[in-house]
Amino acid sequence: MTHTRYAFIKASWHADIVDQALAGFCQVIPSEQVDVFNVPGAFEMPLLARELAKTGRYAAVAAAALVVDGGIYRHDFVAQAVVNGLMQAGMESGVPVLSVSLTPHQFQETEHHIDIFKRHFVQKGREAANAAQAMTKLRADLAA
Repeated sequence: MTHTRYAFIKASWHADIVDQALAGFCQVIPSEQVDVFNVPGAFEMPLLARELAKTGRYAAVAAAALVVDGGIYRHDFVAQAVVNGLMQAGMESGVPVLSVSLTPHQFQETEHHIDIFKRHFVQKGREAANAAQAMTKLRADLAA
């Protein structure tokens, strides 16, 4: 029996937090159905998402990153470019591309903030998996 496959892209920055989105995703969709891809940062996610979606192997692609203010550039512009790029990847490929790309207004690398965002990313990963399954079912129903 073949199972529906999903792609999950993770940005390497703040991996201890971002990896929790994959953990949450795999609480809903079995890890055996998920192919995981690592990219250096959030900015690299849209291109890979488009390429993965265009392969026809995946019912949906999820992409996770934590974009924080590093003091060098405007992180809100980067986050907006990433989300727009992910949406464009989905529109160009015809495959749902889901974002777990979060941009907190206040993030400090303290144990307290890291713990909060780890828990938040688990929840967001579950939400992305639920959305991926819902879109897969809806698209199958439409095709029938």
